[in-house]
Amino acid sequence: MKNFRFEDLPAALESVLEKITIIQEELENIKKYFQPKEPVELMTRHEVADYLKIDISTVYNWTKKGTIISYGIGYRVYYKRSEIESSLIRIN
Repeated sequence: MKNFRFEDLPAALESVLEKITIIQEELENIKKYFQPKEPVELMTRHEVADYLKIDISTVYNWTKKGTIISYGIGYRVYYKRSEIESSLIRIN
């Protein structure tokens, strides 16, 4: 590290303050454009059937046709709530 003299302190302090100002502006930018990622909520077949007020066999058929997308872990089948909601279409 460089040895500073008392006379160098004002210039060094000014340099540090400039860098702090730049960092502060960058943080404000990050805060302005930061969008936190929402956690993925998984639903079982029964939860999807209850949510859409349909029979479990309809959930199976829609999955088989590709109307809704399923995900599996072992022998368990899950659906993403966001994908279930986005698969709904508007009817005039």
